[in-house]
Amino acid sequence: MSPDVDLTVPKPGPHPLRHRLLALDSRLFEFAAERNWPAAESVLPRLSRSANHGVLWFAAAAAMAASRTPRARRAAARGLASLGLASLTINTLGKRSVRRPRPVLDPVPLVRQLKRQPITTSFPSGHSASAAAFATGVALESPAWGAVVAPVAWSVALSRVYTGVHFPSDVLAGAALGAGAAFAVRALVPTRTRLVPPARPRA
Repeated sequence: MSPDVDLTVPKPGPHPLRHRLLALDSRLFEFAAERNWPAAESVLPRLSRSANHGVLWFAAAAAMAASRTPRARRAAARGLASLGLASLTINTLGKRSVRRPRPVLDPVPLVRQLKRQPITTSFPSGHSASAAAFATGVALESPAWGAVVAPVAWSVALSRVYTGVHFPSDVLAGAALGAGAAFAVRALVPTRTRLVPPARPRA
């Protein structure tokens, strides 16, 4: 995709599929904004803020490393490496390739809105990319720790729509990029389970 593409500017000629997808995206955002989520009001906005600059995932990696098990430490390191690659990709290519304005906050209740609104473009979601990258990286090394981290990562991604700072497609695209970054890291540095043991010498 060429740089500086604004999804809100109609392109010349008919683009029915594109218009339908953008319309569906907006409807899903408004649907989420209009729903009453009383159990999430005190959790998701705070969780969303805690994931700023990857702070939540660095804390999770530190907690995993504190368990003093080699596999947990490897999972934490792989999660952070995946997060780093995802963040680099989002900041250098993702945010600069598509200029999509943030959603209008009118339908989002004030209690959900973040005190400090993001100033970057909306597509894709960097928070979702970091969450998916860390969780996927951890799970590739340690499925047990991945099962612990996955619900938190899913909640962070959900919080970005809940607080009104992203459209659903922003979150899905970010999560896909994050998971892809984790698999790219595994391709460069295989997990222990993917390493082929050396052949035993014949007697």
